[in-house]
Amino acid sequence: MILIVGAGRVGSAVAKSALSAGHEVSVLDEDPLSHERLDKDQRDSWEDSGGQFTIGTALEMDALMEAGIERADVFIAATNGDNTNLIIAQIARKRFNVPRVIVRVLDPYRAQWYAEQGLDTICPTQVAIEMLENAVLGPDHAGAA
Repeated sequence: MILIVGAGRVGSAVAKSALSAGHEVSVLDEDPLSHERLDKDQRDSWEDSGGQFTIGTALEMDALMEAGIERADVFIAATNGDNTNLIIAQIARKRFNVPRVIVRVLDPYRAQWYAEQGLDTICPTQVAIEMLENAVLGPDHAGAA
């Protein structure tokens, strides 16, 4: 089962893709209105398609457990806050022993440090920096000062 915390643009898009690919998917978000992103452009509702949605704060163990963290094979931390994402990713990994934990971190320096500590980090900011540098400077600019 895939548990995604954060039903913003990123979390909801990944959730819908995973559900369409046949995975069991649970989404946890503190905003009840974020559920609308899961239903948008879908033939059936999120729940009718087999998805689970839990309203709650990811920093609360009860909410994580209600969302199914104890059954999760994959945990994705995709809230809009780096601190929250980093804390809940470590909780998923260390307390609940989720086999695969992926955390979105916007700050490139923190993403690199946490990746060095063993967290599977994705940093959209770093990806954007690299793409813009390549667009402006060309792909061979690496290491040039």
